[in-house]
Amino acid sequence: MDFKSFIRDVPDFPKEGIIFKDITLLLQNPKALNETANALYDLLDGQNINKVVAMESRGFVFGPLLAQKLGAGFVPVRKPGKLPSATLSETYNLEYGTNTLEIHTDSIQKGDKVLVHDDVLATGGTAKATCNLIERLGGEIVQCNFLIELTFLKGSSKINEYAIKSLVKY
Repeated sequence: MDFKSFIRDVPDFPKEGIIFKDITLLLQNPKALNETANALYDLLDGQNINKVVAMESRGFVFGPLLAQKLGAGFVPVRKPGKLPSATLSETYNLEYGTNTLEIHTDSIQKGDKVLVHDDVLATGGTAKATCNLIERLGGEIVQCNFLIELTFLKGSSKINEYAIKSLVKY
């Protein structure tokens, strides 16, 4: 399937100069949605994974689907103040400031085999912060999966100690 045909460019969103990769056309099409979930699952090559960690918010679309296909648990990583129980935080730098992510302290156990999933790998800050949280809790990152990788932003360089796979590259 040509996944790129279901991803549209939205210029100047969320701010001027950014070309946003909008996946809503893909999500609205049942066949494309199913094929995408299957293709993301196929990127795992049968690896042993018992937790899928995905980042807010678009990572929450395919993260739970992958967890279900793997028979694994799903763990959300969210912005501060969004998780109701005890959390661990990681602050990271952006080109225009900082951001913070949180994970429940009881969501990853020592030795858990973890898949990190998000919709887009751009500059790599969100993915790196998420990987740091998982490792601080004792999890072992098996692979980082992305629907889209924006290769020109070189985000993979921040997480290149892990296996990285993307369905679509720009």
